[in-house]
Amino acid sequence: MKRIIMSGLAVALILACGISYFASSSPDGLERVAHDKGFLEKSEGKEVFKAPLSDYKLSFVKEDLLSNAAAGLLGTLLVFGLTFALGKLVSKRKKS
Repeated sequence: MKRIIMSGLAVALILACGISYFASSSPDGLERVAHDKGFLEKSEGKEVFKAPLSDYKLSFVKEDLLSNAAAGLLGTLLVFGLTFALGKLVSKRKKS
């Protein structure tokens, strides 16, 4: 089972880093609609919270392609870690 999980994680990490090369630089759907309808600037204001992976990039990595790949890698690891921890917690509860 451990081998299957690690193989799946490896595939996910390769995809997260590799697919980011093909990511579009165009705005996403909501941002595009806000731009087209003329209220995009109203969403700009004082930041309450600085998102760590804002625009799917790491702010401290200057190279765009590398920044996207690193954000994909970090996001995949974060989701995997949280899901794995939650799975362990749930399986422990079922056993007791």
